[in-house]
Amino acid sequence: MTTREIKLYFAFTSPYSYLAMQPAYDLQLSHNVRVRFIPYGVNIRKVYGPLDREDADRRKVRYLYIDARRIAKERGLVIYPPKKIFSARLAFYGGLYATKHRQFRAYSDRVFDRFWKQELDVESRDAISAIVAEVGLDAAEFLRYAHADARADLDACFAEADSDKIFGVPTFIVEGEPFWGEDRIEWVIRKLDAMGLRR
Repeated sequence: MTTREIKLYFAFTSPYSYLAMQPAYDLQLSHNVRVRFIPYGVNIRKVYGPLDREDADRRKVRYLYIDARRIAKERGLVIYPPKKIFSARLAFYGGLYATKHRQFRAYSDRVFDRFWKQELDVESRDAISAIVAEVGLDAAEFLRYAHADARADLDACFAEADSDKIFGVPTFIVEGEPFWGEDRIEWVIRKLDAMGLRR
């Protein structure tokens, strides 16, 4: 049977993206699919408003982290809310570079785990380069890529997200149909089953 491609738009700085990763990997074992992981940036301040005020927006964000931590605890993962809003651009560059060299999972596992334990500054070139090297890739070559082609590659991902009408992460796309949120995985599975893709 031909393996079908499905998409998962994600962000390293999204706790729910972190929670969607293992279920996404599991789909590749249970179904004849290949998940293409596509970075997507969400403007947190634009979506949730200023987070330095005690208002409904901030209470909503706090609650979202409470739920994320509940789910993470059930799975043996750690999620500590970050102390500030981070740009994931450099970490995305590392993920794109790792994907080109078939090391995305090894790279992303480390980034997610360490970022959510507050052990990784995703804006640090040295820290991201160290993870690139840790998974067996050339850190100097990565930095050349980050300076040269990475921006265009990431822009292409964002353009694809616009084409797919993505507004948040994590979002699965199966045959053009969106499923937003890690808790929609059961619907993704039912869709794949209906397509006859169960192994």
